[in-house]
Amino acid sequence: MASGGVSVASLWTEVNRCGQNGDFTRALKAVTKILQENRDDVTALNCKIVCLVQTGSFKEVLNVMNMHSKMLSSEDMAFEKAYCEYRLNRVESALKTIEAAPEQTDKLKELYGQVLYRLERYDDCKSVYTDLIRNSQDEYEEERKTNLAAVVASMSQWEEAPLEDLGLPESTYELCYNAACALIGQGQLTESLNKLRQAEELCRVSLADDSDVTEEDIESELAVIHSQMAYVMQLQGRPDEALQLYNQVIKLKPSDVGLLAVTANNIITINKDQNVFDSKKKVKLTNAEGVEYKLARKQLQAIDFNKALLAMYTNQADQCRKLSSSLQSQNPGHPRPVLIQVAQLCREKQHGRAIELLQQFSDQHPESASGIKLTMAQLYLIQGHVTKACDVLKSIEEFKHKSGMISALVTMYSHEEDIDGAIDIFKQAIEHYQSKQPGSAAHLALVREAANFKLKYGRKKEAISDLEQLWKQNPKDIHTLAQLISAYSLVDTDKAKSLSKHLPSADTMALKVDVDELENSIGATYVRKKAAKVIGENLPKEPTQQGEIKKKKKKKRGKLPKNCDPTATPDPERWLPMKERTYYRGKKKGKKKEQVGKGTQGATAGASAELDASKTASSPPTSPRAGSASSTAPASNVVPPRQQKPAAPGATRKKAPQKKKKGGKGGW
Repeated sequence: MASGGVSVASLWTEVNRCGQNGDFTRALKAVTKILQENRDDVTALNCKIVCLVQTGSFKEVLNVMNMHSKMLSSEDMAFEKAYCEYRLNRVESALKTIEAAPEQTDKLKELYGQVLYRLERYDDCKSVYTDLIRNSQDEYEEERKTNLAAVVASMSQWEEAPLEDLGLPESTYELCYNAACALIGQGQLTESLNKLRQAEELCRVSLADDSDVTEEDIESELAVIHSQMAYVMQLQGRPDEALQLYNQVIKLKPSDVGLLAVTANNIITINKDQNVFDSKKKVKLTNAEGVEYKLARKQLQAIDFNKALLAMYTNQADQCRKLSSSLQSQNPGHPRPVLIQVAQLCREKQHGRAIELLQQFSDQHPESASGIKLTMAQLYLIQGHVTKACDVLKSIEEFKHKSGMISALVTMYSHEEDIDGAIDIFKQAIEHYQSKQPGSAAHLALVREAANFKLKYGRKKEAISDLEQLWKQNPKDIHTLAQLISAYSLVDTDKAKSLSKHLPSADTMALKVDVDELENSIGATYVRKKAAKVIGENLPKEPTQQGEIKKKKKKKRGKLPKNCDPTATPDPERWLPMKERTYYRGKKKGKKKEQVGKGTQGATAGASAELDASKTASSPPTSPRAGSASSTAPASNVVPPRQQKPAAPGATRKKAPQKKKKGGKGGW
């Protein structure tokens, strides 16, 4: 009898009944009571472990196994232990437990495939699932095929492996989705987008049959498909459409933290250095708990890179340096963390320190130095060190003989007026193609460019060998032959004469075109000009259709000013500035200007003078000022001497028109 008057047999009955009903919580309580009566009951311990696994208490399962390790053999409980370690994200421990098992059962193989997938050992994982599909037939066959399709998609995306036709169907939306992901890895974006649309349709059809599934549930299930469609659109250069789909996925708030992190990261890449506030909000979604167990290593790496770039764009220099240094320690051979640090230094105008950092990485990791050296050359060009930039570019063996690199080097040497250096670049490149691809289109194009370059800078003697090589390849090339004759004319005139015999005759080169007919044709834009008249010849004038001689139009005389007197002789010095005229006497100093605008509103200077009694003749001034005139006659019409002009003989002086005040309405 158990404690409380309940028999052990009734407790086992309760355990059996709850297990069949799926009520593992009540079953666990009953098993616990059984173990209180007999701690060493192996069957009860096994039942307890199963109940704990079903309720998600994985840590407690491992504790029970460790406490009763003598009674619970590792051979019998290998699957349960490995599964708990896998669910606790102890993937390496789970792998050791599975490999140490004496017998590889089917369920252990299923778990083994999951563990290998998490460890990104895709080749081994593909072998495991291929063997399982071939040697088992049960209700889980479709799930195994889905997992195998996911492995193939991961190999295509993360390892850039070529697609292998394994004969997998695309009958479900999961299989169709994985097939689309595999096409993305191969760069077949249009085909992958069509597959994703097909997967969306299959998902809607399969979920529409279930009456318990709501529209929100369907949209949540479609979230991963929509996010992948947005990614394809982003790769296709359609960021606006991609951003709209990404935001729809974010608004659904899916429970998959991996999906949220990837979607938020892709939104940040679209925003770049714009909409930084939105990017700072989205970056929080990439820091959710458990993200590191949901994503591949390359996905996590890309998210960390974007965090560092966002810190740089938001002017968080210390945070950017901290993140990029951490990335460099995790990925010592990857050039991107160094490039982020260099970009931050360039924003701080520390180009010298940036070049030192690039040179240091280039020396330590020569296998990844191509992109680093290109950046270094760019920084040298920013500083104006063109020759140093050329030296760096010439040291990149991977791009040394590429047409783009040759063009860049020749341009820079020409800018520095180092023609010999540019010719040497051509020489090395031609020798490379002569040994690797003689007579190829790239080789002949390079020889042609070298010859043209030498002719452009007057190096005709050096261009002879290139021109001869081109002419031998194509003897019918008249242009090359003409260039060769021109070059030989400076070196060997006899050779030039002998080569000129190969030129076609003038008759064969002349075009049989009637020039007059061509000029008179409809749409002709050029008309031959008539010969100019010879001075001294009296040519007869051509009569018009009416028989009259054409008359030349007379020029109209310009209109005179309104106040102009045609009888008066104009001032001969009118074009000179006032100060340079002979009658200019200069400004009188000490004379106060008339104060304008002082006094009551509406008062005028003329009215105030009339009302001033001290200025009238009947009241003499009480204290005459020194130098004042004794005459009281009005002087409003008297012109000051400095404004008087010498009168012309026989001319009548007229009053000069007053200038308009500024501020009035103009006539423009």
